[in-house]
Amino acid sequence: MDFFERQDKARRNTNLLVFYFVLAVLSLLLAVNVTVSLVLAGFGNYGLMIWKLNPISSGAEQLPWSQPELLFCVTIGTLVVILTGSVYKTLQLAGGGSAVAELLDGRLVNPNTSDADERKLLNVVEEMSIASGVPVPQVYVMDSEAGINAFTAGHSPSDAAIGATRGCTKMLSRDELQGVIAHEFSHILNGDMRLNLRLMGLVFGILCLTVIGRILVQARRTKFPIPLIGLALIVIGWAGVFFGRLIQAAVSRQREVLADASAVQFTRNPAGLADALKKILIYGSRINSPHAEEASHLFFANGLDNSLFATHPLLTERIRALRPSLDEKFPRVTQQPTSAIARALEAPQLSHSLQIHGLPLTQTGAHLFAPPFISQHAVVANIGQASTQHLRYAVDFHQAIPPGLHAAARDPLGAGALVCALLLASGPATRQKQLEALDRVASEATRDEIVRIWPETQGVPPQARIPLVDLALPALRRLSPQQFEQFRAATATLVASNTETDLFVYMLRKIVVRHLETHFFPQQRQVTQFYALRFLAPDCGVLLSATAYAGQEDATDAYAAFGQGAGFLSRAARCEIPLLPPDECDLSRVDVALARLSQAVPQIKKNVLNACVQTVAADGVIQEGEAELLRAIADTLDCPVPPFVQPQEADAQVLTADKTSRDLTEP
Repeated sequence: MDFFERQDKARRNTNLLVFYFVLAVLSLLLAVNVTVSLVLAGFGNYGLMIWKLNPISSGAEQLPWSQPELLFCVTIGTLVVILTGSVYKTLQLAGGGSAVAELLDGRLVNPNTSDADERKLLNVVEEMSIASGVPVPQVYVMDSEAGINAFTAGHSPSDAAIGATRGCTKMLSRDELQGVIAHEFSHILNGDMRLNLRLMGLVFGILCLTVIGRILVQARRTKFPIPLIGLALIVIGWAGVFFGRLIQAAVSRQREVLADASAVQFTRNPAGLADALKKILIYGSRINSPHAEEASHLFFANGLDNSLFATHPLLTERIRALRPSLDEKFPRVTQQPTSAIARALEAPQLSHSLQIHGLPLTQTGAHLFAPPFISQHAVVANIGQASTQHLRYAVDFHQAIPPGLHAAARDPLGAGALVCALLLASGPATRQKQLEALDRVASEATRDEIVRIWPETQGVPPQARIPLVDLALPALRRLSPQQFEQFRAATATLVASNTETDLFVYMLRKIVVRHLETHFFPQQRQVTQFYALRFLAPDCGVLLSATAYAGQEDATDAYAAFGQGAGFLSRAARCEIPLLPPDECDLSRVDVALARLSQAVPQIKKNVLNACVQTVAADGVIQEGEAELLRAIADTLDCPVPPFVQPQEADAQVLTADKTSRDLTEP
């Protein structure tokens, strides 16, 4: 099952969840109507006086089944309660992963933190992001939670957040934490996050019946059976939650097993994940937040007490799946002593003597920017399929970033200057023109910071630019709305005033702004609108034409390249897609086309990306710049592509001692 099939399955699961919710609501409506009718009938004239009906003498006639006013009011009232609760919770979670993290009392981790445990967590998350091609999510720590647990939440990779309990950051080793974070990234890549948020909203609506019931129970000063109706609503509400949890557990357990398997495929280190689960057996994973129950399906391990309807498989089952030779008894695990930390600090540092493309590289990472062989099939096949090779690349790349660029990427204003510096032209005349245009939309301090950082960005190869931009995203999300508007205007000015601008530079800017817009303007989140490729044929023509011109200098070669991609897509769309002249596929039209294509179902996106690959590979080879352009196009369609790396033998564990030392010594 590839990335697109997993996304389609997640979308179908969402539709199935809505169907189950409708069934649950219909059952609750029936139960509420029956309960209210029986209670009111039992109180005879008093009950019926509520509805201003005539007294009913006795017998079957006393049951108000035939009173449409009663049934209508009860039904409408119940629906209003459930739907209002669901809409309220859905709006509360509109902010994406950060809204969920704050609901669970999470604290946003400062990218410049000096805390060793938080530094370790940030490094692992950043490495996983680079390896998977996913934008770096917001990272939160739940300081008041001593249990070992973690979660991921969001509507899409753009607004995802990863949270970890204080117990998770303190009690787990780096390998164990890497296994847990790989599990959470699997949820991002498998499309589970949106389903999880939908589940939170729908179940909360059903739970609202119990809230109304408690209010009615407290209304004791009345001769009518209001408290009795309230008690019945509490019972019915919890019955609805019971069925909701049943659905929640069935869906969640299957996804947790898949995420465990994906994490092992990612790290090739089942021992790390298994050891983390063993520590949870000893120390527990309970979450004490008052919102733990509604978010229980988000966590790495059970956040509540184990039960028949637990949202996760038993820990022993998960461990046995990872380590079949499981011992029945587990030794007690203790935190590493101070001497162990001291030994890690004394571990030899990796050599930074090798210089390639202006980036200092470790000896083990000398393969980072060597031109890889990029197969046409691998581009689309690797979408959402991170491997150990990609993780090794990410670890080496993370170490190879010059300290000045890394420091800039962790500061909000420095991160903005870094992105702007990457958009500056290499030619001095064009660059000067860009800076003059920048003076009209940015402050002098911002301009000076961009000029200061620019020399450090020279020589950064194309394949290093997307990871650098991704690393800057957490800091950029900390800008104020006004600062973000200034940043957006500055980047737009730099692209517009650059006469050397190519499609990749434009796409690089679009990646950054698109991911940030989902954070600053969550109400503008895109929804799926296109289910048939023929409705997007004109947009495909714009994108393929621009891609063909970007990869070929000669018009004849561009026509041939376009024919390769358009021929494939025309068969899928069952309509002709003509090559457009350059002035009809400029950057503004590409922007509109990508916005529409991003609202298509996963299978359409797969076909479009396949067509782009065939266009780029028409001359028989995919150059490094072309490969990064494909990564950028895929990113705008929410299809994360891991970095293209040299084929190497997979390593089970990647430089554990060196990584631990770096975590403890980085500022």
